[in-house]
Amino acid sequence: MGFKVTFWGVRGTIPCPMASHLGFGGNTACVGVVAGQQHIILDAGTGVRMLGRKLLAEGVTSATLLLSHTHLDHISGFPFFPPAYTKGFSLRVISGHLAGSPDIESVMARQMARPLFPVPLRTMGGDLSFIEVPAGHSFKLEGGVRVHTAALNHPDGATGYRIEYHGRSLAYVTDTEHVPDQLDRNILNLVDGVDLLIYDSTYTDEEWSQRIGWGHSTWMEAVRIARAANVKTLALFHHDPDHDDATMERIEAMARAEFPDCFAAREGTTITLA
Repeated sequence: MGFKVTFWGVRGTIPCPMASHLGFGGNTACVGVVAGQQHIILDAGTGVRMLGRKLLAEGVTSATLLLSHTHLDHISGFPFFPPAYTKGFSLRVISGHLAGSPDIESVMARQMARPLFPVPLRTMGGDLSFIEVPAGHSFKLEGGVRVHTAALNHPDGATGYRIEYHGRSLAYVTDTEHVPDQLDRNILNLVDGVDLLIYDSTYTDEEWSQRIGWGHSTWMEAVRIARAANVKTLALFHHDPDHDDATMERIEAMARAEFPDCFAAREGTTITLA
């Protein structure tokens, strides 16, 4: 009946397979959640490939994929997700940022259409279903898991998720741009009192000032939100590809000085919530 969170991809924008980035990892956004018997995947960046191999090795036969949005760094691992090709594996894909046209299945199929990819989505072999839940709605998964959603401020839209299970909670808030000196009420309501907040900390405040409109936030804003919402533990996420391990260690140290229960997410790290 555990509740565990594992980071499989922590980068934003583009994979960074360089020696200088190996300490924190170079794969793009993917977080695996196990809540009792439920396997939940947050985003399908390049990190989802190895997660998929692990699921099959463990005999898992079903999972739910919650997509924050469909920019390439968050879905480009999907065509390489082994369970989706496995007969008998049930994969439910849920998205909330689209207005219905195009729908989520069409978007996911587009990146697998020729000449971009040789294998069409509907020949993958797994039992795939695609569901749209508008941001701001809540829903239940089997086994006592409840999911709340909120709209995020990002070009083309994005959705934040809060997952609750047996009195513990996780919030996944990535690809959102804050407004200076104005905490986002949607986010504050979503993350209030969570045990773990995973937050878009792509830039420093100085870098962000040169990238307004790009749809991302900063580690300092993450700290502000964590304080205001009484978050227990903060995970900095969606690291800029220009931030090598040395840079990330400096950012982590500065963030911990402001909010001690904080860490910069690293690939392979597992956090147990219950």
